[in-house]
Amino acid sequence: MLDGDFPVGLVGGVPVVTTPEEMDMVNAPKLDAALREAASGGHGVLVADMTRTQFCDSAALYTLVAAHKRAQAEGGELLLVIGSAAVLRIFTITGADRVIASFSSLDDAIARIAQRIHRPSA
Repeated sequence: MLDGDFPVGLVGGVPVVTTPEEMDMVNAPKLDAALREAASGGHGVLVADMTRTQFCDSAALYTLVAAHKRAQAEGGELLLVIGSAAVLRIFTITGADRVIASFSSLDDAIARIAQRIHRPSA
């Protein structure tokens, strides 16, 4: 995968966008396009797998928050998988960690989705 590419795939039936090592104002439009593509399948919930990402600027952060808000408006959400302490720190400092749920592994994010789908109705 070339830096700046955002492949979209399915993991356990959930759309997953894999992010590159750096996400910034240069590739934020590609991130937006990939997140929109992932959401277009009507799944409601999607995941941004940021385990490779070591740098995330405000443009990319804004793109992720906007995608989360779009998903919420349609009854879904965006979940993040963050592997880098530096990237997690950006989300904490900006308060985005209180807006978008994040996980340390893709398996944990997919398990969270599975719990919600299989939760019995009250």
